[in-house]
Amino acid sequence: MDSETDIQFADIEQPDEHARSAAIALHGELIKPAGSLGRLEELGVWIAACQGQSPPRPFTRPRVVVFAGDHGIAAKGVSAYPAEVTAQLIGSMLTGGAAINVLAASAGASVRVIDMAVDTDAPATRSIGEFKVRRSSGSIDVEDALTDTEARAAVRAGMRIADAEVDGGADLLIAGDLGVGNSTPASVLIAALTGSEPVAVVGRGSGIDDNAWMRKAAAVRDALRRARTVLADPIALLRTAGGADIAAMTGFLAQAAVRKTPVVLDGLVASAAALLAEELAPSARLWWVAGQHSGEPAHDLALDHLDLKPILDLDVRLGEGTGAVTALPLLFMAARVLAEMATHEQAGVSGPLIPAPAS
Repeated sequence: MDSETDIQFADIEQPDEHARSAAIALHGELIKPAGSLGRLEELGVWIAACQGQSPPRPFTRPRVVVFAGDHGIAAKGVSAYPAEVTAQLIGSMLTGGAAINVLAASAGASVRVIDMAVDTDAPATRSIGEFKVRRSSGSIDVEDALTDTEARAAVRAGMRIADAEVDGGADLLIAGDLGVGNSTPASVLIAALTGSEPVAVVGRGSGIDDNAWMRKAAAVRDALRRARTVLADPIALLRTAGGADIAAMTGFLAQAAVRKTPVVLDGLVASAAALLAEELAPSARLWWVAGQHSGEPAHDLALDHLDLKPILDLDVRLGEGTGAVTALPLLFMAARVLAEMATHEQAGVSGPLIPAPAS
């Protein structure tokens, strides 16, 4: 049985070209030299195209969804933290004390936490465990992370979550990650999909020392050897070298594009899921923008592969969606420039001089 048979995404429509052209033209009418707001102008045009109107609407309900899961590979000493930290951090998120809570509140976004595979008997609350697939995952250097059934269930869960958020009014989405050891499967997936070698993708993750880095490199090497045997099948790749959290993020990102909802990508783990989402739903990347550059080598490879240029470079590598959330105020500004800035005609300001035709 083909593992992709029950994972079907509708064709991805491109962001609206008429709205894009109108936003570009409007930027030329505003009281500023053409192109003088640099990347803010590009972002405003992208937002207008995603919304299908120029000027774009202000965002009213940005939403962060954090996908949590533990990973069996953490037992091989690839992280600076023990596996039980994942469940502990979920508790902090649910009480508003985690970094993502603080940053999201500052940026006007709300946060939802989803337990996909945290290594506990039960989620902290029933509401976050509705889609839970299993406890932790297999150690991907020697065994599959998931079964086929679990991988498909996790992708479908991500699709349902995206639908629920959009139906609930979310007009901008961020996928956050939470899980000790999750940078290892993310690095494996990125290496597999970009044709890279282990040494090119292994970073410091949670702040590991040289010994842990060597253990991580060995784990990535062994897992990549297994992953390359199923490279042609994205669902099999998630089963072999991913995890329920990454699989759910994959479905979430692809379905957001189906629903024509813009997404701000975070760091390494979200970008690994994005690569797989683009495989499953080609052109989904047109609905995404990269919020930040994390400094992880595999993140660079993923962004290059997706042809996405990060908005910020603050060396934020925590995960949780924190890097993406820091970019939200700039997106809000980019939209408001188009919606609220005066044109030359409105302000009575002379426009740029038009060169006289050559005689």
